[in-house]
Amino acid sequence: MQVSIETTQGLERKMTITVPSDRVDSAVNARLQEAAKTVRLNGFRKGKVPLKVVKNRFGAGVRQEVAGELMSQTYYEALTEKSLKPAGQPRIEATKMDEGQDLEFTAVFEVYPEISLPDFSKLKAKRLQAEVEESDIDEMIETLRQQRQTWQEADRAAKKDDMVNIDFVGRKDGEEFAGGKASGTNLVLGSERMIPGFEDGIIGKKAGETVTLPLSFPEDYHNKELAGADVEFDITINTVSEKALPEVNDEFFASFGVTEGGMDAFREEVASNMRREMKSASRNKLKNQIMDAVLKEVDVAVPAALLASEVDQLRNQTLQQMGGGQNIDKSMLPDELFSEQAQRRVVLGLVLGEVIQQQNLQADAVKVREAIDELAATYESPEEVVKWYYSNQEQLSAVESSVLEDQVFDYIIEQAKVEDKKVSYQEVIKPEPKAGEGDASEEAGA
Repeated sequence: MQVSIETTQGLERKMTITVPSDRVDSAVNARLQEAAKTVRLNGFRKGKVPLKVVKNRFGAGVRQEVAGELMSQTYYEALTEKSLKPAGQPRIEATKMDEGQDLEFTAVFEVYPEISLPDFSKLKAKRLQAEVEESDIDEMIETLRQQRQTWQEADRAAKKDDMVNIDFVGRKDGEEFAGGKASGTNLVLGSERMIPGFEDGIIGKKAGETVTLPLSFPEDYHNKELAGADVEFDITINTVSEKALPEVNDEFFASFGVTEGGMDAFREEVASNMRREMKSASRNKLKNQIMDAVLKEVDVAVPAALLASEVDQLRNQTLQQMGGGQNIDKSMLPDELFSEQAQRRVVLGLVLGEVIQQQNLQADAVKVREAIDELAATYESPEEVVKWYYSNQEQLSAVESSVLEDQVFDYIIEQAKVEDKKVSYQEVIKPEPKAGEGDASEEAGA
């Protein structure tokens, strides 16, 4: 086998491979002899068809099949011989494959770039630290009450934060418009789900009342036919309901798994969860700072195949979050929406991979077990969940990958200049803003 390689552009390589004709012919003949044992042709008994007849009848197809297998096989042999690590799948094209001639084909692919790791000791970051105060626990308990709230009908006029059940019909120039009619719709006043003035017009009204509101759609409304339009809504209030918060008692504690110890035990359970959440949030923010610092220090050529694969993965994740994406046109989510995030993830993956290789890091089995125990602790039967992880290689590999990534960051963080900064609990857990986030669009009443 002869192999030659040329650099076409950037990370792209074109490899030309020549496979000796005797290797091809030998493989073809072996395949034909095997076929002759089972082939059925008129005028011949099974297994008694002469090889020459089999070759005349099936030779071209068998050669095509064998050539495809040999191209795949020798491609990987050539990669090993030349110590090449391809990024993505190759484009393989046969250039010679006639009988009696050497098989020749080309494989075009990208290779992984060489990574020059930065001096991690020059990286700077701040680690947020805080104490969970009694006031923080009080606030969290109130948040938990809000999460368990129910609604109770109130015999009074509606006010902000109430939930009303309404029927409504919208008209433009006296005619109903699409999306402007609904029955039995629940609406929390103050949620700003509807166009300006809609919710305010309901405040002060009681169940059974009907109100007509002259309103205008915003100029930048997403439906161009309604943008800036003057309309009227006839709204009937069916019910008015107010929030009903649960009492903080033994029943409330039990709903969170605290069946003994009363308020003291419940507060300790809440505080413990808050500390765990705070520790995770602090570490994630530190990791993000480190990642940003690393990205500023490295200059890596990104293989187009890896970038395209990452874009597809991000798009599929978005489609899943949108409800599975069965009825969503993928063209509505162009590559440009994900290219920046994909670029960041690919570069970081390449850098972390280089650290793993240089430091010969492997997922620590003890840390893997700790991670699985932590995941299992949220289920009723933790032991069964642990067994499931260790019997499911795909899930176990995912945990190992996550643990290994943490170990890489630990390695980088140990070398970086990390300054501890005392802040409040709320500042530690406050979500970091994501690029590209904007205000939610208003709804029309449908």
